[in-house]
Amino acid sequence: MKKKWLILIPILIIIFVGGYLILKQMIWNYKVAHAEKIVELARNDVFVYSDMRISKLIKSINGDLDTNPKIDTTKLGPQTVKFKYTTFEGYPVSYEVEIEVVDVTPPEIFSTKTKTIYTNFEGNLEEHLFCGDNYDSEPKCSIEGEYDTKTPGSYDIKFIGEDASGNRKENNFTLIVKNPPKSTSYGVDEANAFKFSELTEKYAGENRKFGIDVSQHQGDIDFQKVKDAGVEFAYIRVGRGGGVGKEPVLDKKFEQNIKGFNSVGIPVGIYFYSYAINQKEVERDAKWVVKQLKNYKVDLEVAYDYEDWQDYQEYKLSFYELTQVANTFNDYMKKNGYEGMLYGSKYYIDNIWFKQSYPIWLAHYTTKTDYQGYKVWQLSDEGKVPGIDGLVDLNIRYE
Repeated sequence: MKKKWLILIPILIIIFVGGYLILKQMIWNYKVAHAEKIVELARNDVFVYSDMRISKLIKSINGDLDTNPKIDTTKLGPQTVKFKYTTFEGYPVSYEVEIEVVDVTPPEIFSTKTKTIYTNFEGNLEEHLFCGDNYDSEPKCSIEGEYDTKTPGSYDIKFIGEDASGNRKENNFTLIVKNPPKSTSYGVDEANAFKFSELTEKYAGENRKFGIDVSQHQGDIDFQKVKDAGVEFAYIRVGRGGGVGKEPVLDKKFEQNIKGFNSVGIPVGIYFYSYAINQKEVERDAKWVVKQLKNYKVDLEVAYDYEDWQDYQEYKLSFYELTQVANTFNDYMKKNGYEGMLYGSKYYIDNIWFKQSYPIWLAHYTTKTDYQGYKVWQLSDEGKVPGIDGLVDLNIRYE
């Protein structure tokens, strides 16, 4: 009889301990399920394309976050965000909140006070004026007021841009219509040219170099004279898009320019003037650029240059999508051993392009720029350099 009890004791212990653990787990599960869940959001809407994690939205919480998910702000509308935290009592909580991704940014539109056209202007004036949006690829862009593009005169009208979220911007301006000038020839005014020697003297300093950018517009260059003048680098246009939806075109002086600068030992970078309207086209252009460069020495960045703002409505791209197109080009350059770069004027970099992970080539024609974070500053398009007939762009590169 005693032996039977000895055999039962371990079994009873197992049953007791097992029951205790099960009961303990049940109590824990009950406490977790009934743990006080207190999460108060400071706001339940976030701006489209903002860099936002759930922690930035929480005003108060009865515990500490275990997960801090990033909110997808690339799409407008409601979104469920799930996360986990541990209460101050030590209980784990799975939680979810409903947030709304919203767009409160109005379109960017043509904003000067006057616009001059000639009576031989062809096309739709509404579509010719700059109008685009951060999110909406086809904002509504319209003109209010009477005007006649074929009759000389001044017309006070209003240009309006409105996106799909109802954000709206207006600009009252005067349309000036003139008869075409009798002569369409343009002479090069070199009287007030910015001499390269003046550039290097005025902006002398550490960790900077002075250079130019060139294309077929500079004609035949005497590369040795350019080097002797002190030019320390040159960005060369490899080509441009042939127009919206068209194949790229080689700059007529590209081969001559890159061979010439290579021969005298002036470091070169490259730029491509783009008309790409989508990922497919920019990938085609990027491959074409790399093909043109493969037999030459490229020391500096390969820059993406987009400037066709007067036809921007034709592209049907949001500013976010435009930035993605530029990033695709620069990513391809990086993949193929070159460093990408974005070229743009201060206004467009400030207001159109999204934040860049690639260096900025800033075009800002002033004696002192207030833009921060550029790699190269194009400060004049009226430079004069020995060895180049006519005017040329002047640049400072910061190392």
